[in-house]
Amino acid sequence: MMESRRKFLTILLASGLPIGFVNSSVQSQGGGGTQPSPKPVQKDEDTDEPKIDSKAMLEANQKDIKKSVERLFHLASELKAEVEKTDSVQVLSVPMLKKAEEIEKLAKSIRSRAIG
Repeated sequence: MMESRRKFLTILLASGLPIGFVNSSVQSQGGGGTQPSPKPVQKDEDTDEPKIDSKAMLEANQKDIKKSVERLFHLASELKAEVEKTDSVQVLSVPMLKKAEEIEKLAKSIRSRAIG
């Protein structure tokens, strides 16, 4: 039984390897029958879309960042007060951990907006 399996696998491997090799070599030479995809059509710059004022956008982004930083400071102050009130060596409260996660998310969003 083991010998017949071995023989079957040997035959399968011997016949499958050249077919796979020929198929991959034909495709790598560009004869695989695939046509190159057409180039995407570019739109003209003179469309009716309103142009975005980059200065106004930057100012709005800066205002948003300032609001987020103020909220971050407020949350961090609340967390600090909570930590000072509780004995964090013995118990870590769930609200304290949620506040820390919220601070982390807010800090990451500020960072991503500041980078651009």
